[in-house]
Amino acid sequence: MTRLLRRASATIDALNDRIGLGIRWLALVMVLVGAFNAIARYLTRYVGVSLSSNAYLDLQWYFFSLIFLLGAAYGLRHDVHVRVDVLYSRLSRRTRAWIDLAGTVLFLLPFSILMLFVSWPAVRNSWAIHETSPDPGGLPRYPIKTVILLSFGLLVMQGFSRIVKHVMILRGEEAEEVGVLEPYAHDERHEGHL
Repeated sequence: MTRLLRRASATIDALNDRIGLGIRWLALVMVLVGAFNAIARYLTRYVGVSLSSNAYLDLQWYFFSLIFLLGAAYGLRHDVHVRVDVLYSRLSRRTRAWIDLAGTVLFLLPFSILMLFVSWPAVRNSWAIHETSPDPGGLPRYPIKTVILLSFGLLVMQGFSRIVKHVMILRGEEAEEVGVLEPYAHDERHEGHL
């Protein structure tokens, strides 16, 4: 059973790593689309033909949404979300594992599951009417709204992966063995405390 859980955790981690690598390129594309749209608006004054479009604005906004929404699970995987780290780094590995486990079970998973339930009607309705941007020439909204569900689904999966890893650490396995990234990997000096 442990081997199956470890394999599931590694698969989830690999999925979110691949997504994270992909969305890095979206940041560049987003900047290029924004720059093109700004230049096109500027050049429109001189050529007399509109080179700009609301679709470019929507596309830039969609890329930002994809980066933010799909990057959440990747950020959780790499433990780079904002953390108030006044005492946390001074705690032992086991204490940090308990804190992270409790935070995942009590806050992350319930919030993510709640957001899936709350978001579902809005996404379903958007698909039912094939919602589009209210701006002339804008893009459809229903595909990007679907990413909300995908985002929280990925967070639930990454939360499950974290639970598996923290339980393994609490059972005495090394953080590096179970694939836990920071903050466990480099801090042995406080292991005897607490």
